[in-house]
Amino acid sequence: MSTHLQRQEESLQPPPLEEGYWQALLNEGEYAEAMPPTNGHVDHFHDFGEHIEDRYDHYLIDHDDSFDRDWDTMQQIMENDEVIELTVIGYNRGGLLVEWRSLRGFVPASQLVDFPATINNTVRRNALLQRVGHTLELRVIELNQDQNRLIFSERAAAVEAGERANILSSLKPGDIIIGSVTNLCDFGAFVDLGGLEGLIHISELSWGRVGHPADMLQRGQEVRVYVLNVDRDAGRVALSFKRLHPDPWATVNERYRIGEMVEGVVTNVVDFGAFACIEEGLEGLIHVSELAEGHFLHPRNVVTEGQHITARILSIDSQSRRLGLSLRLAD
Repeated sequence: MSTHLQRQEESLQPPPLEEGYWQALLNEGEYAEAMPPTNGHVDHFHDFGEHIEDRYDHYLIDHDDSFDRDWDTMQQIMENDEVIELTVIGYNRGGLLVEWRSLRGFVPASQLVDFPATINNTVRRNALLQRVGHTLELRVIELNQDQNRLIFSERAAAVEAGERANILSSLKPGDIIIGSVTNLCDFGAFVDLGGLEGLIHISELSWGRVGHPADMLQRGQEVRVYVLNVDRDAGRVALSFKRLHPDPWATVNERYRIGEMVEGVVTNVVDFGAFACIEEGLEGLIHVSELAEGHFLHPRNVVTEGQHITARILSIDSQSRRLGLSLRLAD
């Protein structure tokens, strides 16, 4: 196999699914501890989950055997794919807090039915607040007693029993499926595959740079996605949007040459120069020394984001995915 084909094949391999890939979910506040209730009354759980480092170990010291029995029962409920009705007792920035016997669980906002598709914090907060005291039909989508993690989904409860398991068992890496975007976070986009949610990590949205997933996708949008990895034990599916399209860097040497003039759009201006996109997923750097002749205070004195430019290609490094451009030599 040629070096070029080998690199192209390697670029199509899914990234390793380290736990850190999914840990970002916790950092968004979509997290809850399961622990014995405090006198059956909750007043301030809108702050719950804001301080993830608080492990609430003092709740776990004196609990009786019923706490462990409740975990065992909840495990059985999950394995049987049962739908249960739980009352919402609080909320945080990421979703709702619910209670079942001695356990507390969490329903991420992305797992709620008919939740407003907006990034406006006030609208989201009010939508969550209005659900406090209401009863929801839910399914368990993640359970880990060691980490005191109990996650529920209203979306999953809306599908037939066994449907999520059927999807998990039938999916395999390389499949192309259609889903609906349910949530957009700094680290990626969640996609509903029919009661089962998959994650498109931000690095899998485009071959180029993405500032935020909301720049490319909208909540409720129907999308075709490529299946990267399926973790059936954890019920997790890693998806890709960019792998439905060829990697432009794989053939950049065949399509461009040093000294060639190209059209582009400035995407970012920094202290050391400016970045310009010459095609989807293909971005080059105009170093500050290649912006213009003479002295200027900052690259922003020469170019601005969104500006259309004509530049000369100075260097091409497909392996490092780097393209050097010059405005100074474009005249």
